[in-house]
Order: sequence, then C-alpha cells, then structure tokens
Amino acid sequence: MTQNLYVHGYSEREKERLEDQANALTEILHHDTGYPPGTRILEAGCGVGAQTVTLAAKSPGAQIVSVDISKESLAAAQTKIIQAGFTNVEFQHANIFDLPFEPESFDHLFLCFVLEHLPNPDEALESLKMMIKPGGTITVIEGDHGSAYFHPQDSYAAQCIQCLVYLQAQIGGDSLIGRCLYPLLNEAGFHDISVSPRMVYVDGSKKELIESFTKNTFTAMVEGVKKQAMEQGLMDSRAWDKGIRALYRSAEPDGVFCYTFFKAIGVKK
Repeated sequence: MTQNLYVHGYSEREKERLEDQANALTEILHHDTGYPPGTRILEAGCGVGAQTVTLAAKSPGAQIVSVDISKESLAAAQTKIIQAGFTNVEFQHANIFDLPFEPESFDHLFLCFVLEHLPNPDEALESLKMMIKPGGTITVIEGDHGSAYFHPQDSYAAQCIQCLVYLQAQIGGDSLIGRCLYPLLNEAGFHDISVSPRMVYVDGSKKELIESFTKNTFTAMVEGVKKQAMEQGLMDSRAWDKGIRALYRSAEPDGVFCYTFFKAIGVKK
C-alpha cells in the first residue's frame, strides 16, 4: 500500500480528524476490545496511533506491535503513546504485504480503517493471516459511507458524500467495504466469523457527538476532498458548498445524523 492511496491525505487537519474520530467512537467500537495478558498483538496500519492508544489501554498486559507504511504517521503514533504513558507498544515501519516477522508469530491481529484504502483487501488478509497462530483471532473495523443518512435530507449533501465514495474508488479503495467484511473474512479462510454493526446516532441531545463526530469526523472527512472533487468536475463549487452546509445543518439542535461501522471477528484454524 503506497501513501498516495490514502484519499484523505496526511495533513495536520487529517491527523486531528482521526483523533476526534477515535475519541468519539471509543465506547461504540471498543467496549468489547481487549486481549489477555501475555499475548502478542499485531496492529496493521496503525496510522497516527488514534486506535493504538485505546488498544494499549484496554490490553495493558498484552504486547502490541504496531506497523505502518508512513514514517511520519509512525512518529506521531509513538509520540502519542509516550505522552499517554504506555509501555506495551512497539512500532515498526513496514508494508503489510511484506512484514518483517516470522509466520505465526502473533496471537491476534487488529485492523481498523485499513482495508477500505486497499485495492486488494483480499490479498492483504491472506498476507496478514500468515502472521497469526492457529486459534488466534482477527478483528477488523470498517465504516460504510452508504450507511450515512441525516435530517433534514438534502440532495447536495448526498452528492458530496458520493464524491468521496467515487474518489476513493478511483484510487482503488472502497468506502462501502463495511458491508463486505463477512464475505472477505470467509473467503480468506477464517472461521467462526461474527460481524456486528455499530451505529453512531446523533441528535440534539448528544452534544459531544455533534462536535466530535458529525462535525469534526464525518463532515470534516467529506470537506477534505473538495479540491479533488472540483478538479475532476464532480460538482461545481456552489453545489458543493450547499452540500457541506446541509451536513452542518444536520448538526443543529433539530438535526439528526446516523452512520454505521462494522466490526468483524474471525478465528484462524
């Protein structure tokens, strides 16, 4: 996976968005995340460490090895872990298709928001599966932009979201991959697969999620591809701005925003 395949880019604003997302979703995505003491966990594609901090906190007795292809992201992740005071995480610069580890050297594998950016998620799963010991597990978390809906409904906002879906597909990614986790893990040969949808529902009574998710995670993510959308003529600037205003409108006291993530767990036999 090369860095230019990350549709959202590597800006400071994107780093902040990932941190906002992780903070907003900790309970929804990770209330059941945790690994036993003495186990060795591979976090593939750790990025800036937004999820790594949660892994370290919820599995203090496990040894976590976090890898990423971006050296800048790894440096940010390491800084975050040090500042949080965790000592159970090791970072390595590596490509998930060419990992510097012996086969079956990890008890469990964790991937969060990684497969959506890969043109060949099936090959990634095959490669990563070799790293897990028999009886070990894989945990995969992905979103699905097709699950976004909001009130008041707005066609311009829907077009903005579709631009992001199109742009990600254009560079080989799949922002609708959440719905595909079961068949992907099944085809990769994992067993006892369970997939659970994790809906984020935000209305006027959920002020923290209005800021951290509706505004600073989802709408910020869509806003981030304006330049690409304009360059390719997917929407004109006036229509785009209407759509973004409509997404922010759903964050007002009488608005509603919903989005669904999917968490899949499978076992390697």
